[in-house]
Amino acid sequence: MTAFVLVSGPFTGGWVWGEVADRLRAAAAEAVPVGLTGMVDGPPGGPETDLETHVADVVRAIDACGASEVVLVGHDYGIHPALGAADRRPGRVARVVYLDAGMPMDGDAALALVPEGTVERDGFVAAPSGEEWRRWGSLEGIPAEALERLDRLAVPQPARTLTQPLRLTGSPFDRPTTGVLCTANGSGIAMVELLVATGPPAFRVLAGPRVGFLELATGHWPMLSAPGDLAEALLRAAADEGQRVTAPEHARPAHAGAFLLDVAERPREREGRVDLHLPEAEGPRPAVLFVHGGPVSPDARPTPRDSPTLLGYARYVAGLGAVGATLDHRLHDLGDYPRAAGDLAEAVELVRADPRVDGDRIALWFLSAGGLLSADWLAAPPSWLRAVALTYPVLAPPPAWRAVHPRFRPAGTVSAASPPIVLTRAGLEHELFAATVEEFLAAAGKAGAVVDVVDAPLAHHGFETLDHTEDTRAAVVRATRAVLGHLLAPVD
Repeated sequence: MTAFVLVSGPFTGGWVWGEVADRLRAAAAEAVPVGLTGMVDGPPGGPETDLETHVADVVRAIDACGASEVVLVGHDYGIHPALGAADRRPGRVARVVYLDAGMPMDGDAALALVPEGTVERDGFVAAPSGEEWRRWGSLEGIPAEALERLDRLAVPQPARTLTQPLRLTGSPFDRPTTGVLCTANGSGIAMVELLVATGPPAFRVLAGPRVGFLELATGHWPMLSAPGDLAEALLRAAADEGQRVTAPEHARPAHAGAFLLDVAERPREREGRVDLHLPEAEGPRPAVLFVHGGPVSPDARPTPRDSPTLLGYARYVAGLGAVGATLDHRLHDLGDYPRAAGDLAEAVELVRADPRVDGDRIALWFLSAGGLLSADWLAAPPSWLRAVALTYPVLAPPPAWRAVHPRFRPAGTVSAASPPIVLTRAGLEHELFAATVEEFLAAAGKAGAVVDVVDAPLAHHGFETLDHTEDTRAAVVRATRAVLGHLLAPVD
């Protein structure tokens, strides 16, 4: 017999699994909702309660199971104590199910899941109520009476359960793993494929042979919104059903391919996180600062400014008479956008202060998820910012990117006051990113912003090193000429 050990997310408790547990038992499985310390149905706990306390709670639940096969299910925050317990009882846990949860590794704290503005008081994080729950995940599908129960039974979360790092002795993916993804909350197999294809190397584990995925067409609390569907999904996970994800043929490290244009190397100078690629021209020249996407691991080599894409763009611009500047900003995690924005602001000042740069003629060129960093510059553009370029950009955080500060939403900041925008669309873009571009274009059109759209119909995300075609080369040439045209236009 299979035993499902069910670990809930923040502010709740084992009670949220009631209907799911009944359905699992009706299918001849054992179901054990865990009462975590300090939660409604767990042992009493104070501000000293931490993640290790909850790990110990889950370990005790595993030890109490009579079944030979234990499937450990962690929802949201619950994946942290679930993984800690699986690490301590490797011989007892046959599978871990990530239920609309992140993928924490050794040293990660659940604090990254906490929305901006959450209040901590006296060692506890206040429970949300009413519409505040939406900040923690989609409420789609939850009946009114279940939402009322969620409100009524919610309790403050001990803050140390969210701030204490998870400690693991091995990889969480060393055992069979299933991701159950809630599509109304922005998760889905399409998102996983995107992470595997374009994300940091850490996401490659999701394409492993022991990892499968199932989708539920509901919001972030499927145990309340779709208990029958969730119970069925858990039984399927235990039977090793689920879609496997493979890395697409074009997925390879950014440094593995060459830039699609044959560009000559130019003199390059490095200062801190900024490189300047200098043209053969006299007098101060306009400059284009290229802003990479991410997140990028701090250990990645080459760093973005030494990648073929940024080197290619900077050299191409320098060959056309402008200064090509590149930047290594510190977007190492989705929560790092404020820090990366600070790095960008410092880089802009450094570039503008260089005597070889015309500080009144600057363009910022954002690529991929670096596009979110354009929000500030579109909202309040300085007079010297003559153009903003966006190439296969992300222009609004996808729903599952809860760790991104809400300030970084270009689709919400573009206006008629924004500088001229040159937007390059990849026709084979991932649907989640493409949707943010269409949202942005609709907002820009409504606001009266000036947008020049450059289409590359047969291009993938990151096409500069993946798709060497006349179509993609023409797109780079056209976008670059448009940006330089704005830089060289007469100043009003």
